[in-house]
Amino acid sequence: MNTLESWTETVCAELGLDPAVLDTRMILDVARDAAHQVARPAAPLTAYLLGVAVGRGQALDGAAGQVTDLAARWPAPE
Repeated sequence: MNTLESWTETVCAELGLDPAVLDTRMILDVARDAAHQVARPAAPLTAYLLGVAVGRGQALDGAAGQVTDLAARWPAPE
């Protein structure tokens, strides 16, 4: 088990979350897209907002797709 897997398992246990429903790769991909296409600080904020959306009942893959599409359309910095 690597550090990220160990951290994720520990945080899930601490927060009472089921790590089986977590798609780490998808979340990291969305955070990467936000960091590279919007701004670096957008990555953690976007991951949080994605979690809030999922917590309110949106499907992870659908919400992640929406955010990825939005980041792709985001205007490049001047």
